[in-house]
Amino acid sequence: MLADPRAPISASTVKRARDVHIEDSLSGLEIESLAEARRVADLGSGAGLPGLVLAACRPDAHFDLIESLGRKGEFLREAAGRMGLENVTVICERSEDWASSQGREAYDAVTARAVGSLATLAELASPLLHEGGVLVAWKGARSEAEEAGVARASAELAMEPVEVRSVRPYPGSRDRHIHLLRKNGPTPNGLPRRPGMAAKRPFGSEQL
Repeated sequence: MLADPRAPISASTVKRARDVHIEDSLSGLEIESLAEARRVADLGSGAGLPGLVLAACRPDAHFDLIESLGRKGEFLREAAGRMGLENVTVICERSEDWASSQGREAYDAVTARAVGSLATLAELASPLLHEGGVLVAWKGARSEAEEAGVARASAELAMEPVEVRSVRPYPGSRDRHIHLLRKNGPTPNGLPRRPGMAAKRPFGSEQL
């Protein structure tokens, strides 16, 4: 899968895939609410991390891999087929558009790895999650400013920060954290905003 020349990763990444990227993806299963989720959306799936890895380990759950770029979506479909993953669907749309239609409040969990700021991810996840659903976000070193921003945005997004867990998924890893946020109410009016706004003008920003 990862050696496909169309895969959106570098040659050096291929050599380190098992020890770094796959193990990092698997660390999300330490989060009980993700390990038990039955329907999961993976935001910005890209090379299939963590979506494809989690789907391979959770054949009892269904994973929708949301990826707006056609080239990456094509790779994800072929990779899922080669892996024999019948529990994967690739959604080649912007997450905001998907959340306005069939994806609205349809998921137990949303995952995201190396995609955007916490406030941006919380905004994108909120309309996809049913009440009580969770966002599981893979991050590196903790950022006080980023965490403060998502805390300020919590009420506007109905997304409550619950836990920040330090993980050591592979030898030599450091400053790896998983952020858990829970949707604590119905989807607020006005969500999703038009595509791109969550990244350009995130709620919780001191400029707003």
